Parts: sequence; structure tokens; C-alpha cells
Amino acid sequence: MLAGLLGALAIGLSLGLLGSGGSILTVPVLVYLFGQDEKVAIAGSLAVVGSIALAAAIPYALRRDVDWRNVLWFGIPGMFGTYAGAWVANFISGVAQLALFAAVMLLAAIMMLRRPPHVDPGDSHRHPFKIVADGLGVGALTGIVGVGGGFLIVPALVLLGGMGMRAAVGTSLVIIAMKSASGFVKYLDVLDRFDLTLDWQVLGIVTAAGILGTFAGNLLSGKIPQSALRRIFAIFLLFMGAWILWRTLPQVI
Repeated sequence: MLAGLLGALAIGLSLGLLGSGGSILTVPVLVYLFGQDEKVAIAGSLAVVGSIALAAAIPYALRRDVDWRNVLWFGIPGMFGTYAGAWVANFISGVAQLALFAAVMLLAAIMMLRRPPHVDPGDSHRHPFKIVADGLGVGALTGIVGVGGGFLIVPALVLLGGMGMRAAVGTSLVIIAMKSASGFVKYLDVLDRFDLTLDWQVLGIVTAAGILGTFAGNLLSGKIPQSALRRIFAIFLLFMGAWILWRTLPQVI
């Protein structure tokens, strides 16, 4: 239980600091520390991360570090994409979902470690159609792997939208909360299909500890340079992705 609580605090710290990583930690915490089935953990992570992300987004919103235009054009299509991706999860095994999850994490880490291309200031006001397409694509993929999707949203906002890292973090948190709610609703049907149930007591404990962790993350986020946040985020993805892939790939093959 102690290891699980420490993991939950790390979930909140990651979300508050990086606007991502919450689901990346939540799924392993629920699977490996609380012994939950992969699909139960994936569904539970959406409830946990959505709640924590909503709490973590409040300080960013108060500092005006949320781009509401991207929340609208990226987040709402992302909710539909996540719902559709969660439906696809009916036909994919839990282990295969984790393996795909890890592969996408590694791809995102490589993208973030590369030197960012020069972005014209006007690119931060991309055509709404392009932002909608990004939201649908990221939403669908994160719905399949069953996570909030910050590890994809932040790179998309930084690399495709030309946003600064801190604004991308705040915007990501709001979008994560929206998409997690959509995906969670559909995952309830997925659990029914496989005759699985959620452990609400565990989810409540992990959520409460995670919200506490966001306080530290929010305090640190204003004291660390954006370039450093970018590298920390990418390295975190790289190690976690490699570890999860190492654990799951032999079961898939």
C-alpha cells in the first residue's frame, strides 16, 4: 500500500509539473502495485487522471497559462476520438494495449528530444481544421491505449501548435480532463463486456494522493526553465516506455 501511495503522489507531481505522465504512471501503479487486470487499470486510470488533471489545471488557468482556443478546437474533437478509440479497445487484449501504449510513448519521446523546428509566430494560430484533425487523431489513439493522452497532447501543442511548454502543460491538463471523462464513459461498457468491475476504494485513494502531488508539481513548474521541462518530459517518456515495452512485449509475441 505504501508503494502504491508513493506512486499516486508521483502521478500528481507529474501532471502538475509536466501536464502529462499521469496515465503513464497510473496504469503501471494499478497493474503492478495494486494487482489489477490491465483493462480495469486502463479504465480506472481515466477516472483517476481526469480528476487529478482537473485539479491541477486550476492554478494554470488562474495564471492564464491555458490556451482556451486550443482547448475548444483540440479538446472537443479529442473527446469524440477518445470515445471511438475506447470502442476499438473491445477488440484488443489488455497486454497488446500496454505494448502499443509503450511504443507510442517512445515515439513521443524521440519527437520531444529532437531540436524543435523554427515556428513562425502565426503558427500558434493554426487553422481550426488542422487543430481538429490533431485532436481527433490523438483522441482516437489515446482512447485505444486508455490514457488521458498528455504524453501526446503536449508534443502536439508544442511541435504542431508552436506553443510554449508551460502554456502547453496548462492546456493539456484541461484537455486531459475532458478526454478522460469521455473515454471513461465508454470504458464502463468495455468492462461490462469482459465482466470486470472497478475498485472504487483504490481509485479514491490514488486520486486523493495524486491531487496532493499536483501541489508540489505546480510550485515547481514556475521555477524550472521550459527547455529543461521539455528534456525532463522526453527522458521520462523514454525510460517508462522502454520499461513497459520490456515487460509486455514477450507476452504479445
